Amino acid sequence: MTTLTPDQTGKLSALLTERERQLAAEIETARQATRQRDGQRAHEVVDRKEDATDEASIEVAQAETERDIAELKAVQAARLRLESGLYGQCIDCEEPIALQRLLAQPAAARCAACQTGHEERLAHRH
Repeated sequence: MTTLTPDQTGKLSALLTERERQLAAEIETARQATRQRDGQRAHEVVDRKEDATDEASIEVAQAETERDIAELKAVQAARLRLESGLYGQCIDCEEPIALQRLLAQPAAARCAACQTGHEERLAHRH
């Protein structure tokens, strides 16, 4: 079903492995920073202006971590598709995903056309 050669699949597998490693490291670093920040905040005197700035920074950091976790799940799902022989096949239309798309986004689960439709549907819900 896919048109990927073994060399292409190997390269994409290596990209997935590297991205998985990077994301896991970023998530762990963020978790350590959160633990450290929480420990420091427990012993600090509260300054309302500084506290508001800290809260905004915390929200941004949490959003970044949530994005990293979501991407890590997508990478892990791509690895499962790779192991099952479905990697490179769109989960919606079942057509092959373009190699260029997979090289740019190795965890891509949809072809470009289906991804666009998916994003449009999500945008209409909000």
